Amino acid sequence: MSEQTEHNQRGVVIVGAGMAGVQTAVALREQGFDGPLTLLGAEPHQPYDRPPLSKAVLLGKAEDSAFDVDFEGLGIELRLGTEVTGLRAADHELDTEAGPVPYEVLVLATGAEPLTLPGTEGVPGVHLLRTLDDAARLRPVLAGAPRAVVVGAGWIGAEFATAAREAGCAVTVVEAADRVLAGALPAEVAEPMARWYEEAGAELITGAKVAGIEEGRVLLADGRTLPAGAVVVGIGARPATAWLAGTGVERGPDGSVTADAHLHTSLPGVYAVGDCASFPSARYGKRLLVHHWDNALQGPRTVAANILAGARAVGEAGEAGEVYDPVPYFWSEQFGRFVQYAGHHGGADTLLWRGDPAGATWSVCWLRAGALVAVLAVGRPRDVAQGRKLIEAAVPLDPTKVADPATPLKSATA
Repeated sequence: MSEQTEHNQRGVVIVGAGMAGVQTAVALREQGFDGPLTLLGAEPHQPYDRPPLSKAVLLGKAEDSAFDVDFEGLGIELRLGTEVTGLRAADHELDTEAGPVPYEVLVLATGAEPLTLPGTEGVPGVHLLRTLDDAARLRPVLAGAPRAVVVGAGWIGAEFATAAREAGCAVTVVEAADRVLAGALPAEVAEPMARWYEEAGAELITGAKVAGIEEGRVLLADGRTLPAGAVVVGIGARPATAWLAGTGVERGPDGSVTADAHLHTSLPGVYAVGDCASFPSARYGKRLLVHHWDNALQGPRTVAANILAGARAVGEAGEAGEVYDPVPYFWSEQFGRFVQYAGHHGGADTLLWRGDPAGATWSVCWLRAGALVAVLAVGRPRDVAQGRKLIEAAVPLDPTKVADPATPLKSATA
């Protein structure tokens, strides 16, 4: 039996039926894996895409966002409503409420779970927006156009505020930090984006901590009270990996599974991909945890290739496997603007503007040692498309050309 055929007979189990899990299963079949393939999903719904939840699904423009995948035709056993509660690596088994599930190769794709505000569990009118059920609960609430309070002025907070304004709700956004997107962008880049709230008719309150939430109102630490027919909490997410405690799967301080450059975990035959996993980036010289859709689309191809190649886990002899070191990418639609970001600006030594941030379209480029490492674009998709290629090429750029919005980025080489 050839090595390829031998590996094709090994059963693969994927935990998590979100984008990363589904794409891993599809990539395995596309790349030639013909062995047993099982996809475990904790939710009862057909696997679905998450970005439309804060847009089309929430506003009633779509009933769901199910993936267009023929699981039966691809020979993928789909077990929905199956929450995995434990992993016994020595036995090559997963624990679920429905009983143990054996595996030969395991892929962890459990995604992330939203952070909650302490003391708000069970309070009527408080919502998270992460799942299809969350969107289904929120949709009729928004249709009633209540006064809504959004806690958190990050990407998801801005997107929900956008949807709420479109639904006709009065919206107040409360942020504990002194500015929007405090954990994502430098102050000077985020500053013009804060003006979008007022332009859209949403009130923005920064530097305000939430002391508590009661039915119908939000209490701030400074004594202010905000009336709220609905409260949406969007203060970030953490890798959904608590169930891995004590299993031997190494995790970082942020809770992410610490995968290696091939997306292997610390256990032989176990991989991790998507929002639940961090990976070392040689391009940026640090470990990255990327909670965005594109990472959950790209990573599975590497996992599938390494499973098929028979790449061994950390500590074992064998093929090194395909390396995963992407240029991170994400987008956000908010307040009538299409925002895109590619790369990682941590460690950059130069920031250059392309266009006027008070205008409708503009970009920001970050350079390190003369080479582009990140680009953020508002309504300038070509800057991102060309910027990603320049980041991958790591070629020196002419700062004067980069700062000229009339010069295509691809023409800004030194």
